[in-house]
Amino acid sequence: MTVLRGLGGAGLVVALVAGGALLAYNPGREKPAPAGRIALAGAWPKAQRAEIAGNLSDGPVYHPGIFLDARTSVGTAPSPEGAAVRLLVRNADGSVRELRRRPIDAAPEFGTMAVAGDDLVWSESANGVPVQLWAAKTTGGPARRLTADTGNALFYGSQWDLVIAEGRVHWVAAAPKGDEVTEIRSVALTGGAVQVREEPGTWAFAAWPWLIDGGGDQTGTTRLRNLATNRETPVDTSGAELTTCGAAWCRVLVMNGDGLARIDVMRPDGSARQRIAGSAASAAITDVAVLDRFEILAEAGPDSDLTGTEGLLIYDIATRRTIDVSPAVDGAFSRGGVLWWATGDQDSLVWHTLDLRTV
Repeated sequence: MTVLRGLGGAGLVVALVAGGALLAYNPGREKPAPAGRIALAGAWPKAQRAEIAGNLSDGPVYHPGIFLDARTSVGTAPSPEGAAVRLLVRNADGSVRELRRRPIDAAPEFGTMAVAGDDLVWSESANGVPVQLWAAKTTGGPARRLTADTGNALFYGSQWDLVIAEGRVHWVAAAPKGDEVTEIRSVALTGGAVQVREEPGTWAFAAWPWLIDGGGDQTGTTRLRNLATNRETPVDTSGAELTTCGAAWCRVLVMNGDGLARIDVMRPDGSARQRIAGSAASAAITDVAVLDRFEILAEAGPDSDLTGTEGLLIYDIATRRTIDVSPAVDGAFSRGGVLWWATGDQDSLVWHTLDLRTV
């Protein structure tokens, strides 16, 4: 449940005329949580949240790519006349600051994004040209290209596809000749030459400085590697389970003869294991255990096949509670500790946010 059904590619929809003001959050709209679950407002009454209109004040539909807080984001939207795609900072008051603009007929893509402090980094491509990395300050100033030397960059839909650490931007790339080697690439936030380190095997980034293997395939995670120490940690798995790990926790799909039996979480060494959901649930986002605490889950309802929507849940590993977020959402996303999801359609799209750093 990581794409919006019926809304088209991010930033590439036709401009629609609608209001773009920040909507006031109305806790009265929530329905009671099912038995055994806790309603979002009751679980975390002081958490920062918002409801944001899906259209900008100048008309087009806006697709967030990352949130800086519950109300401030970076994302894409067409220009009002539909000739270009814009990369924008959308402020809490609804005003926008344009970072980049590319002609829509060049099929531009402003892809994965990362933020650390006031540094924003994103991937960008158009006209079939290989991916480039760009950066800007969230506080103001122009965008700048960091590098076009990205190799065969691999992005898995994770918040760790780009990692900002130690003054550099890090990402993984496939070996140019298809060898079983992963290139660990990085460039300084000021730009310059790209550094390349080769690691045998297929790896993806988790929280710095950790790599996980099995990225993008169906084998799951079997080991973690610390780039700083070169230490490897094997993952405790069994043949009847599919395990996907971050740096601190693993999501375990426990299978039986009929398919999925339940979902557990555990530490990579198999310790601290706990059941978090039954067979009706699924992972709503790629990343495991947001902020090393929150597992984001989807749950199909009786009308999901017709509506394309699913329920959204959060399992709090620290308190072993299940939080009922919404009974019907169309797309869930998370970056940097902020969770957001969509309701409505092209004519009434609303983005809902929850800053999990504030619960």
